[in-house]
Amino acid sequence: MAKKTKKFSLFINGKFDYSILIITLLLLSIGLIILLSASAPKSLSEGENSYSYFIKQGEFAILGLILMFILSKFDYRILKTKGIKWMIYFATIAILIAVGIVGIGAGGARRWIQIGPISLQPSEFAKVALIVFYAAILSNLKEKSKIKRFVLGFCIPLVLLGPIIFAIYILQNHFSATLIIVAITCIQMFVAGSRLTYFFGTGAVGIVGVFAYLLKSSTSSEGGGFRFSRIQTWLNPEADLTGKAWQINQSLYAIGSGGMFGLGLGNSKQKYLYLPEPQNDFIFAVLAEELGFFGSVLVILLFILFVWRGIVIAMKAQDSFGTLIAIGVTTMIGLQALINLAVVTNTIPVTGMPLPFFSSGGSAMLADLAAVGLLLSVSRNNKKNASSK
Repeated sequence: MAKKTKKFSLFINGKFDYSILIITLLLLSIGLIILLSASAPKSLSEGENSYSYFIKQGEFAILGLILMFILSKFDYRILKTKGIKWMIYFATIAILIAVGIVGIGAGGARRWIQIGPISLQPSEFAKVALIVFYAAILSNLKEKSKIKRFVLGFCIPLVLLGPIIFAIYILQNHFSATLIIVAITCIQMFVAGSRLTYFFGTGAVGIVGVFAYLLKSSTSSEGGGFRFSRIQTWLNPEADLTGKAWQINQSLYAIGSGGMFGLGLGNSKQKYLYLPEPQNDFIFAVLAEELGFFGSVLVILLFILFVWRGIVIAMKAQDSFGTLIAIGVTTMIGLQALINLAVVTNTIPVTGMPLPFFSSGGSAMLADLAAVGLLLSVSRNNKKNASSK
């Protein structure tokens, strides 16, 4: 007797997880307020009005919220169908390679495409697309034999990562995006059923390869040379206070001067062209300076709550596909926040990692809110099924 194929409607009924929605809206609101404060001097120095970055970010936030609510109503299970999941994968590779070859270049990297007056960074959307793709191919893996789990859940997914790494890291020279995508994929693989021991050998080879690459290019300004220089600066930030270590030292000055309660909203001193690009990756330093220890802890707690609720949604998911999407989205937001906070406090070497819902950047804002929309869709299905029992 032939198996009946499951039919899904385009949209899904049921209530979504309001906790995730409230946490996201709180982070977004605080982020926009801090961006307005942090970006004002930079906007004026560029000949714009003090609201320039804020207005642009606000427009993307509105678009992102619309996209989030649409995706929260969308039945995510449709994305698991064979044709759609492979279309997502190959379309992502094609776009990333095209951007790396003919995209807009800046700072020695090609990561952007121009669509009318809007400049977008496809690697941000690739994170979300690959979360869906890997969730689709890794779902139901625990039902397979050990050999099939090793092949289908570890070997093949790693092979499929090859073109992605080539497109983002080699062609676009975008290390942080590569790091996030690889980390999300590995965590999804582990949750899907791949044993931790599978990763040991591959991880060791990868670490050795990275260090060999950095050492080989340490005398070059191209490739990994500047990354090797960042490691040296991280290990000894006092060695070049007015040179390579300027940014991280200004970040530490900002955080330290905030004290317990901060200097007050809008009263940051380091944002006045002392801290380079305060509206981007180092925006948390401005937040710490203006809102102090208590304000910083509040934001960190909100991210922790986001991760907690994301894990709860993953555990309550009605299918493994939903679980892996929820885990992927939670990892994406949580890991980016963790790395950004580690960078601004000089816990790890500087890398270009935006703080979700805070850092200026329309592509990241749209991608983050779209990812939250998928998470809400998974939670909506959980509640729908639970209420129908």
